[in-house]
Amino acid sequence: MTKRPLALVAAALLFPAIAACAVVPDAPIVEGTPRAEGTPVAIGQPVRVGDIVVTPRRVVEDSRCPVNARCVWAGRLVVETRIDGAGWRDTANIALGEDYGTHDRVIALVSGAPEVTTGRELAPGDYRFVYESR
Repeated sequence: MTKRPLALVAAALLFPAIAACAVVPDAPIVEGTPRAEGTPVAIGQPVRVGDIVVTPRRVVEDSRCPVNARCVWAGRLVVETRIDGAGWRDTANIALGEDYGTHDRVIALVSGAPEVTTGRELAPGDYRFVYESR
């Protein structure tokens, strides 16, 4: 019985690289294959933006003025977005047309389709989003 623990100690001393081995990710790890930057994506679809991957998770707010109406205020489109980098993950509410910075990177939600119209409510599956790095 004492030989087995001694063998393990000897192996750890003789092969320190094995004992201290660690996996360090050098790229974002996400489910599915990310689409190319500038490609419109649906909720849940990852897209590569520079060296990170972003995934729209849900629409938090869509108060945009319908295209077939007159409004005093243009409204906002805000999307909860998961952001995956090498060894880190962030989740943020990103508003259409506004820059968002994290981990020395800046991204923007530059497009949200379809446009809002009066008399029609959009379902989560209707939306497509475009993100870009800044």
